[in-house]
Amino acid sequence: MRSPHAEAVTLVLDQGTSEREVPLARRTGDGAWTVTLDDAPPGTRYGLRADGAWAPERGLAFDRAKLLIDPWALAVDREPHPSESLLATARGVDSGAAMPRAVVVDRHALRGSAPPVERPRVPWRDTVIYEAHVRQLTRRHPDLEPALRGTYLGLASEPVIEHLRSLGVTTVELMPIFQFASEPHLWRRGGRNAWGYAPFGWLAPHAAYATGGDGRQSAETAEMVRRLHAAGLEVILDVVFNHSAEGGLDGQTLGLRGLGWGDVYRLHADGRAVDWTGTGNTLDASRPLVHRLVIDSLRWWATAYGVDGFRFDLAPTLGRGADGRFDPRGELLAAIAADPWLRDLKLIAEPWDLGPDGYAAGRFAAPFREWNDAFRDTARRFWTLDARTDALGTVCAELATRLAGSQDRFGERGPTASIHYVISHDGPTLVDWTRYARKHNEANGEDNRDGPARSFARNWGVEGPTDDPEIRAARWRARRNALATLVFARGVPMLAQGDELGRTQLGNDNAYCHDNERTWIDWANTDREWLAEVRALLALRRRFDLLRGEGFLRSADETGTDAVAWLAPDGAPLAGEAWHRLKHAAFAMLLEEGTPAAACPSGLALLINGSHDEVAFSLPTERRDGPWWLLFATPWPDLVEAGSDHLDGWRCAPRSLVLLAFGDAARGAARSAPPPKPTPDG
Repeated sequence: MRSPHAEAVTLVLDQGTSEREVPLARRTGDGAWTVTLDDAPPGTRYGLRADGAWAPERGLAFDRAKLLIDPWALAVDREPHPSESLLATARGVDSGAAMPRAVVVDRHALRGSAPPVERPRVPWRDTVIYEAHVRQLTRRHPDLEPALRGTYLGLASEPVIEHLRSLGVTTVELMPIFQFASEPHLWRRGGRNAWGYAPFGWLAPHAAYATGGDGRQSAETAEMVRRLHAAGLEVILDVVFNHSAEGGLDGQTLGLRGLGWGDVYRLHADGRAVDWTGTGNTLDASRPLVHRLVIDSLRWWATAYGVDGFRFDLAPTLGRGADGRFDPRGELLAAIAADPWLRDLKLIAEPWDLGPDGYAAGRFAAPFREWNDAFRDTARRFWTLDARTDALGTVCAELATRLAGSQDRFGERGPTASIHYVISHDGPTLVDWTRYARKHNEANGEDNRDGPARSFARNWGVEGPTDDPEIRAARWRARRNALATLVFARGVPMLAQGDELGRTQLGNDNAYCHDNERTWIDWANTDREWLAEVRALLALRRRFDLLRGEGFLRSADETGTDAVAWLAPDGAPLAGEAWHRLKHAAFAMLLEEGTPAAACPSGLALLINGSHDEVAFSLPTERRDGPWWLLFATPWPDLVEAGSDHLDGWRCAPRSLVLLAFGDAARGAARSAPPPKPTPDG
């Protein structure tokens, strides 16, 4: 444990009805405090107390009355109990009754007696990410016994794993499972932090996701990862190193604050916390103590639990030097990328924070990939397009750029640097994006002021659920188009939990504080027709290499392996100013395998019509060998020929998307008859 400016640190051992205090010895040079005990076996519960100066204006907030959690603890027995005694302003008030205890873990027995399972190591080009929350995904699963619902073992149960595998995802990205706490403003109004973006134990799995409160969370987390690996599924952790649960200087004292406020946080000259994260504090990545904590945490999760990678929340914070400026090759980011235990894992940045120059999308360096919010906003905007106010050519050209892998952002790293998505935990669900034009966050207790500033949502005529068949059909079509755009784009697609089932949060687009039916996935009311469509779309992606290439697409007149042509509905090439001469929000993406000099063995045509009108498409026939086969359409035509020799006058319905293909792979994937007709969910 490290606390460079403490004057004394005491280990407090919990002995049931009493406590035993053991002084720690300062190690010269690195601010570490140590003690060796022979009578602290696995399961021993402990805390810390630190003595020192109280001078917040100088970054010193030592208070021996505060019981502290070791930030390097491998397990913590629970969340803190809500109590005013935790607040830094309650100086001298003992917090022991409100605080959890760290738990000693047997490192060698962590994975139990089960045989080890190799990491799946899914190539980036084949990766499909599923963003999930341990508790929310499983809390209402009808096929799980009650004790497993909302737990690590529930997520790794046979019904959930079978669902994930049948869906076609390869990688589960878990929302935070570091030990976290709820902020004072939440517990004062009876709420709690449900998402988990408020850590105070960076090496400890969150205790409440275990099947019991006796310290079993470490073993159950390891078992969860082992089972998912055995099923061929990777595990990525959403990790928070940009701030802690302790808030500003008047916030909670849980660990880091009481061990050296100024040694880990960015502070103004008067001791106030710099808030570049929207949470009250910002960890300072240029500080040696923070650097050590981050690397130790990542190595522990990678080696002890075998996780396959990390998604870094508000990642620019990790690249900020002592001057506060973001450097994509900053010391900590470079150390993560070069670390022998980490460099071969999947590393994903959320490329923005609230600090200076905080929007850093496209600026991270390999091997980091990035969440691509430009894809999200472009896809949402296109499929809710208002032709009277939107610049058609600009919107169409932007969507083409996103479909091709966002080369404008990731030119040096390739399209798999883009983690593209339409929906994530942060914003509306896919169903709600088509049901609610406005956010409905009143239950969050912030007067509906919180949540994203704009989500390009559209309710298609009625706010909320409706029985109107035309509105219900329009909503169904919009989400089908958006999901198809996600799946057919080059890059790495990410789905949000439950969107394949038709989940709703009743219009709440910032449900971070709801641990209840609003966020728990409602498996019993699964939209099964919609689930079948999602599975079919992901199966198409797996079948066609042209949808999963690792290189950027070349225009048809350049040399290269995979060629792309952007065409107006009449077949005329689209480039430069030609995009702005489009009469409709409609264009075609023609993908061809092989070099331009030879006939194509296979190819795909994606016809996109975002307008209010039916649009006829004509595509060139040169270099194609064999008939076109219909793979996907929104809506599905009433009558479809099995194969057609040409595409001349293919009529795309208003707000529709069509995928056609030629070649041997196309024949087997074609649908000669429409899928079962769904009942659109309104």
